[in-house]
Amino acid sequence: MKYNSIGNSIGTVLGKSLGSFLRSSKVRDISRDSLLKMDPEIAHQTTIAALRLGFVPTHSSVDSEKLKTEICGLELKNPIGMAAGFDKNAQVSAALGEIGFGFCEVGTITPNSQSGNEKPRLFRLLKQEAIINRMGFNNEGHEIAYQRLKKLSTSHKASNIIGVNIGANKDSDDFVLDYVRGVQRFADVADYLTMNISSPNTKGLRDLQSNEALKRLLGETLAQRARAKIFVPIFLKISPDLDEKELDEIAKLVLQSDLDGLIISNTTISRNMIENEENSNEAGGLSGKPLFNLSTQKLAQMRQRVGVDLPIIGVGGIHSAKSAIAKLNAGANVIQLYSALVYEGMDLLDEIKAGLVKEVNRTGAENVSDLVGTQVDDWASGKGEV
Repeated sequence: MKYNSIGNSIGTVLGKSLGSFLRSSKVRDISRDSLLKMDPEIAHQTTIAALRLGFVPTHSSVDSEKLKTEICGLELKNPIGMAAGFDKNAQVSAALGEIGFGFCEVGTITPNSQSGNEKPRLFRLLKQEAIINRMGFNNEGHEIAYQRLKKLSTSHKASNIIGVNIGANKDSDDFVLDYVRGVQRFADVADYLTMNISSPNTKGLRDLQSNEALKRLLGETLAQRARAKIFVPIFLKISPDLDEKELDEIAKLVLQSDLDGLIISNTTISRNMIENEENSNEAGGLSGKPLFNLSTQKLAQMRQRVGVDLPIIGVGGIHSAKSAIAKLNAGANVIQLYSALVYEGMDLLDEIKAGLVKEVNRTGAENVSDLVGTQVDDWASGKGEV
């Protein structure tokens, strides 16, 4: 496929120079100084190519025992995951485990391959450390990703928990059946599945968050999960643009179902939280630092609705150790990040880990899980602070 040929070409040309950076302490510099000078998509493809070639930054430190946690019965070496959107085609999940992520989520993957929306479709807002994308689920489809993940699971090369984010093809006659197909295809190779129904870049997809559509989606996908030979936890990824009435409806349906957890949140179509700069008026989903307050408030509001027991993965705008701590305080059991790595580099991962351990010690807690849900009401009311 064209996608692979581009990635392989970039890897061949730039592999050695990238590798010298990625193996050194200058991971932060390569992200800011070199990759930020490239077209955003080329920079992303370059990074994937480098990781595929084995250029993985080395980390001498071992995760503290205080960072070990679990979600849906999955034991994590730390609570920090790579969010969906980075490893779209399940190419570098093992490398991300070596880098130090506690888990990673590949995808979004649709039943059939698709090229996504027209380029340009990925934009940086440099001053505000944000990104706008309208990628449109560009990926190589179920079968290619499945074979990669099957090879990983059978050869024991994966060093972390791997989730598969499943979606629907834009030209599908029935979005719900695409998610059923995703559960059927990946149930035996994924540690967990995520149903992404909240991307703003596939027309009509967010309609699956409405009452009757969501009821059918949950019913049919969870019925397919029940038929699988291996039980796999399933999460639902929702939008930060939902109002409180919509959150009420989703919470009610989720609690009536056997859904295992929520991921809060996806990107936003709102621009209220950003200032005007180059690319700020581009259409698509906004992620990065400006999303943090909105996504964290929605997380806390949903935590109030579903209670303390339903697992929630918090994602959206995490950019520092303090923001990671705040996301946990607001009710997230574990967290994911992606956009901030574009601006801060992989060193951010170690900075967050160190900050989490420091906070555990400061509060007199025994484990990072003790930080979860300590400020839900503050964040839900908009009074939370980083």
